[in-house]
Amino acid sequence: MVQLSRERLLRRGDAAYEQARRDAVWNERKPDRFPDVIVLADNERDVVAAVRLARSEGLSLGIRSGGHSWVGNGVRDGGMLLDLSRLQDITVDPKARTAAVQPAAKGPELLARLAPHGLFFPTGHAPTVGIGGFVLGGGYGWNSRRLGPACLSVEAIDVVLADGTLVHATDDTHPDLLWAARGSGPGFFGVVTRFHLAAHDRPRRVLRTVHSYPLDLRDDVLTWSYDLLEDLSPAVEFSAKVGFSPWLDRQTVTVTATAFCETDDDLLAPLEDAPFRDRAIRAVVAQETGMAELYDYADRMTPPGRRWALDGIWTDEPVEKILDAARPLFDSIPDTTSHVLWMLWGGHPESANACWSSQAKVYLSPNAGWTDPTEDLAHERWAHGRLAELQHLSKGLQFSDNNLADRFDHGLSPANSARLEQIRALYDPEGLFRTYMTPQESTTAYAAAGHTRTQ
Repeated sequence: MVQLSRERLLRRGDAAYEQARRDAVWNERKPDRFPDVIVLADNERDVVAAVRLARSEGLSLGIRSGGHSWVGNGVRDGGMLLDLSRLQDITVDPKARTAAVQPAAKGPELLARLAPHGLFFPTGHAPTVGIGGFVLGGGYGWNSRRLGPACLSVEAIDVVLADGTLVHATDDTHPDLLWAARGSGPGFFGVVTRFHLAAHDRPRRVLRTVHSYPLDLRDDVLTWSYDLLEDLSPAVEFSAKVGFSPWLDRQTVTVTATAFCETDDDLLAPLEDAPFRDRAIRAVVAQETGMAELYDYADRMTPPGRRWALDGIWTDEPVEKILDAARPLFDSIPDTTSHVLWMLWGGHPESANACWSSQAKVYLSPNAGWTDPTEDLAHERWAHGRLAELQHLSKGLQFSDNNLADRFDHGLSPANSARLEQIRALYDPEGLFRTYMTPQESTTAYAAAGHTRTQ
C-alpha cells in the first residue's frame, strides 16, 4: 500500500496544518471547522491511500477540488479533508472529441487546451472554479443554455470508491454510479480523480452586449428581460444584476447578453429595442469578445480577497409575483460588492441518466461581498434570511452556491433524491463520505455565535 509522506499527511497540530486548512477555501471567510487530518494528494495513488487510511482510522471524509465552494463544503469538523488541488492534468483527444480532466483543473486552462482543435466545453463562469465540484454539482457554465449543464457531457469518470478501489465508471459498467455523478454535488459518494468529458464545437465568434440602467428602472428592466427570454436564441446567455457594478461608481441594474454564434445572425439585436434603451448609463453593443475577457468580467463581479455569502433559488413564478416578493431583498442590497443575480436560464430538458433535476426559468441569487469580519452576521442574514422570505417561490437550489446548511432547499427532485440515497447505501454503506451540510455547520450560525475568525 502507498504510504503518505509527512508533507502530504497533516494532522491537527502539525506546523503546516492551519495553512493547508485555510488554503482549502477560496472564500476569504474561512469556516471554523477543523478536520483531524488533511491529505494533500499528488496523484491517484495518494487518493487511494487516503481513502484506505480514512477507513482504517474510522475517519469520515470530505473532499476539496478547486476550493471554490462558498461555504467550504470539504472542510468539516473532525474526520479527513482530502485536498485534490494538485490534480490538474488535462488530456485532449481531438479525434474522439473528448477531454480527460482531473478535478482541480480550471476552466480557462481546459478551454485553452480545447481551442486549437475547434472544441469547447461549458466551463464555470469564474476562472478560479475547479472542474470537480462544478461538474458534480450540475455545472451551469458558458453557453449552457444551448449545451446544457456540464454534467450532461460527462461520458465516464475514474473514481475511488468507499472500499478504496479505483474504477472506471461508464453508463455500461456502473450506470447508477455515473447517474449519481451527474448532478448530486456535495452528496456524491466517491472521489473522482478524472472526468472524461464530451467536447462540443467551438463557437465561431462570441458577442457581448451590456446595458446599465439607473436603479429606478429596476422592475421595468427585470420584467422586460423576463419576457424577452422567449424571443432569444438558446445560444444567448442572458442575465441581469442589481447592485454593485465594477465599471460604475453606483449601484445599477445591468443587463448582460452573451451570444455564442455559429452563424452571422444578429442574435443580440432584440436588446436594442428595449423601451428604456435611451436611459442606459453605459452600453456595450454586440462587441466581439473572447473567453479570456468573459472570465475577466466574471472575476470582477466576485473578486478574490473578500468575504462572500451566496444563496439562490430557482423559480418560474410570474414575474410580477417574483418582484413583489423580492422587493425587500432588492431594496436592502449592501453598498459593497454585493449584488443580486437574475439569471434567465429558461430550463433545459432533463436526462434519464443524470440525477441533475433542479431548475426553472429564473435563478435568483443574492451575492454578499464584504471585507470587515465584524460585519459577517449582517451580510449572512441578508443573503440567506432575505431569500428565506421567498421560499414559497422556490423550485430548488443550485449546488454551486451550496447553501443547504444556511437555508435548506431541494437540490434534486424528490424522486431523484430518494434514488440517490438508495445508490449511496450500496456504494457507501458505512457512510465514509461526507454528504450535504447540516444547519449545525452553518456559517451564519458560526457568525451568530461569535465564532468567526478575524485574522
